[in-house]
Amino acid sequence: MASTKILIIDDEQDVIDLLTLHLRKAGFALSTATDGATGLRLAREESPALIILDLMLPKMPGLEICKVLKTDAATRQVPVLM
Repeated sequence: MASTKILIIDDEQDVIDLLTLHLRKAGFALSTATDGATGLRLAREESPALIILDLMLPKMPGLEICKVLKTDAATRQVPVLM
């Protein structure tokens, strides 16, 4: 059985490291991005079960990413935790 994939989009490596440590221990598969443009691309390519999204990101702000994801039929059902 494949693990549930979570996408973390945050530009602070300490936050990514902490979330990665605990979520992997809990059995989740993870993908990470440190800027908004890469995060949006990964969200579309990987169809994660959950996205953990920072608001202030380089290249594209988190709120804009969320708006794009929620208007796209392929990603609108993915929960986003900001």
